[in-house]
Amino acid sequence: MQNQFTLDFQCYEQKIAIFHQNLGENRNLAWILLVNTSHCGCHNGIASCDNKNTNNNTRMKTLLTLSSLAALTASAVAGAAESAAAPTMTSSEPWITGSITASYETSYFFRGLWFSDNNVFNGVNLSAPLAENLTLGFGALYTQAADTNAAGGDLEYSELDLIGSLSYETEFATYGLVVTNYHFFDTFSGSINGASYGAGDLAVKNALDIGLTAKKTLGDVNFYLGSWFDTKIDGWYFEAGVDYTYAITDKLSLVPLVQMGYGINYYTAADSDSEGLTHIRASLSAPYAFNDTLTITPYVAGNFSLETRKAQNNAEVGENDLFGGIALSYAF
Repeated sequence: MQNQFTLDFQCYEQKIAIFHQNLGENRNLAWILLVNTSHCGCHNGIASCDNKNTNNNTRMKTLLTLSSLAALTASAVAGAAESAAAPTMTSSEPWITGSITASYETSYFFRGLWFSDNNVFNGVNLSAPLAENLTLGFGALYTQAADTNAAGGDLEYSELDLIGSLSYETEFATYGLVVTNYHFFDTFSGSINGASYGAGDLAVKNALDIGLTAKKTLGDVNFYLGSWFDTKIDGWYFEAGVDYTYAITDKLSLVPLVQMGYGINYYTAADSDSEGLTHIRASLSAPYAFNDTLTITPYVAGNFSLETRKAQNNAEVGENDLFGGIALSYAF
């Protein structure tokens, strides 16, 4: 014979089974079934429930539904609270990026005009996004000639440029506004024995120009257009260029480039045309990326003087001059 404990336990199990059958199995809320057994009885370990308690079953189903909704609501509220309390994750990308560059050049040509030989350059560029397609840039460049033998003697030349820019990127092209302040420590044309090597516009010590630029990229080809107004001498300079990047490996590329300039009253000597084509510059560079941050770029170039530069350049290095250099840049 079974003892009373065994009979009571069997009766309890049958009660649970009856409620599962009447109410539908809900394992997440099974505890509710355990507290509503008053309408079922036991006799010799057998459980039975009265039909008159059908309303109780209906109420029980309602309770289960409301309890489920309450549980879901509480979970949603708790999740929202946790989300609100959690700190906002930010991008790991730095807000300001830039590069530092050190380079050497056998001859320094700028916009088709020869300045000096054996120049060392040091520069820094910074950029920061202002809006989705708008970027603010700052830069500084210093150069000094290590050894230049000009027609009039040993030439001293050094220059500091401070640059501010805004660039706006569209689906068609990238447009820029550039302001550059030039300081010529030895005057625009350099100095020999403390005296300026040039006169007039070629003897200024400071200048500022404002430029508008455009860059269009088609695959690996870049097209450039630019115009600059020099507020010091009221002169204009225009330039067009194109380059192409040919990847040899994932680290080494070859980049041929061609540029042509046009000037209007832009730093010309008395015996030169004041308006016209300035030069054609052709170069071939071979940037090699050691990693994501460090790149070395050797290059060779030629400056071919045109109508507004022939007289000035011919007096020093000839109408056409080949030169080269190497640059090391660190990006951050």
